[in-house]
Amino acid sequence: MSSEPTSGGQPKTSQRFTRQHINRLTILGILLTIGGVGLFSYFIYSVGINEIWENIQRFGIVGFGVILLIYATRILLRGTAWSLSVYEPYELSVRDTVPAVIIGEAMSSMIPLGILISGTSKAIAVRKKVPLVVGLSSIATENLFYSFTTSIFLMLGAFTFVRSFDLDPGWALTIDGVIVALLVVVAFLILMVLRQWHFASETCEWIYQKGLFTGILEGGRMQVRLFENFIYGFYRRYPGRFLPIILLEAAFHVLGVLEVWFILTRITADGTGVMNAFLLETVSRLITIVFKLVPFLIGVDEAGAQYIAETAAIGAGVGITLAIIRKGRILFWALVGLLLIVKRGLSLRKLFTEAEAETARTPEPGS
Repeated sequence: MSSEPTSGGQPKTSQRFTRQHINRLTILGILLTIGGVGLFSYFIYSVGINEIWENIQRFGIVGFGVILLIYATRILLRGTAWSLSVYEPYELSVRDTVPAVIIGEAMSSMIPLGILISGTSKAIAVRKKVPLVVGLSSIATENLFYSFTTSIFLMLGAFTFVRSFDLDPGWALTIDGVIVALLVVVAFLILMVLRQWHFASETCEWIYQKGLFTGILEGGRMQVRLFENFIYGFYRRYPGRFLPIILLEAAFHVLGVLEVWFILTRITADGTGVMNAFLLETVSRLITIVFKLVPFLIGVDEAGAQYIAETAAIGAGVGITLAIIRKGRILFWALVGLLLIVKRGLSLRKLFTEAEAETARTPEPGS
């Protein structure tokens, strides 16, 4: 298999492999979006537009303003965590990271392929402040902390759900299995960082030596090694930053629960309690991870909210209204992200093209 370099320095085989898989993911994202629109329409029809509209009116403009402020605080938390993940002698202030986080969220929310380039979009947004590789590695480091706290959050939610309701034994067993699997993965990741195992890069090297996926691993295995070195180097140099970053990421999830609880207090008579808010946010976070290819999580977020709302006996209409109100919040911040992109002299197409090109050269650090 030829690996003749192109003018951009990428092997042709690697470019073909990346383009082929990006096209497939784009098609998958479009199909999922069409399915999501169908689900959304079905839920609106089944619940009734009048009930949903009444709930939205009850929530009100003031309520919407409050959840916009809550999410602004959540963005600030992740921007602060990212700023703490940057190596010296480089640095990023919160004024640098927060707009970049908003841009990344806009890219992730609006387009079917956004999840693949949102992290790289953040790095491109701050490349005037730090080199691109520094931006990418710091995003990868912050995402490692985010993934750790998210895993803990999901485990707590799954444990609470299966112990709080009378579920089918098959579902209960499945959820228990997921909890155990997440525990094993989290424990392994912690041990990997502590022992500084180059597990990912060595696995990539082994696969490459076997002659598999040589196109993408020609340069990719070196990039994986580089990211491992950045992460392990961060652990050696800045152990004192670990707890602050974890607390910032944990606060991000706590504010998510607060947002759901606040919405429920506005659209229901009794507010339904903090536990239901916690379960609804847990499911929403899981859906965000699994169905990120679907723009604005249309349809799938409503499906998850309806399931939990019916299981908790708070009403399908409440669950659907909750998802729609939060979708309005996502749309607002996506529009803010678009304004920031325009203000920086970029266009959505240009940013997507640049991020896609960088993603083809380096592993995408996520969002």
